[in-house]
Amino acid sequence: MYNAFFSGDIDVTEIVLTVFVLFFAGLIVYLRREDRREGYPLEDDVTGALEPRGGLLFAAQPKTFILAHGDVMKPNASRDTEHLAAKRTSPTPGSPIEPTGDPLLAGIGPGSFARRAKRPDMLIHHGVKIAPLRAAPGFSLDPKDPDPMGMTVVGADGVAAGTVSDVWIDRGEYMIRYIEVALTTGGKPVLVPMPMVDVQRAKKTIKVAAVLGSQFAKAPTLESPDQITFDEEERVAAFFGGGYLYATASRTEPLL
Repeated sequence: MYNAFFSGDIDVTEIVLTVFVLFFAGLIVYLRREDRREGYPLEDDVTGALEPRGGLLFAAQPKTFILAHGDVMKPNASRDTEHLAAKRTSPTPGSPIEPTGDPLLAGIGPGSFARRAKRPDMLIHHGVKIAPLRAAPGFSLDPKDPDPMGMTVVGADGVAAGTVSDVWIDRGEYMIRYIEVALTTGGKPVLVPMPMVDVQRAKKTIKVAAVLGSQFAKAPTLESPDQITFDEEERVAAFFGGGYLYATASRTEPLL
């Protein structure tokens, strides 16, 4: 029943709609401010000038995030100072960049990477999550699967780069993350991500189509022989990922 005392000449529906629109507009502003905590302000593609420069709609207030390995405040006005060994193909905005020097080490395209924490991923209770079998007592490979230990590792050109000296496992997910390759050229061993590996059981060979046999020596190495940091994981994946485009000059050309 219509209640004149409660509503009078007020259009309740209009008030509810207005409140909803104002709330929704405020929600959009809040979300747009929150998603600008990292990577903002943007930089002009040509001049490098920062845009937008801030304001109510374009800048989030600094907030401290309490994390297990130390508190982090975002935004913190830090800028990416990583030097890219690359040049622009055109002065127009949005034009692509191409590597200068060794494309596998340029850090662009499929070989790009982000700066990450220089500490290893940890298990919930204790110990590093990703470790070689030699440092993971109680873990072993399934005898039904091929054992890559000692297999020859070859590149996309079929040239041998070294042999598998160990297997790095994820102790939290129970899977192989990397193979460790002792290079024929000597020096520190390198890790190859397992998804980029083709185990050829009959030939006792492991093929890595991402790079050539001679290019394994350029791969990032680890500071510690028995653990890999977040930052090292990023760089290892970037190196071999970049090889799918930059390992040979023909790979950067059109397919047809």
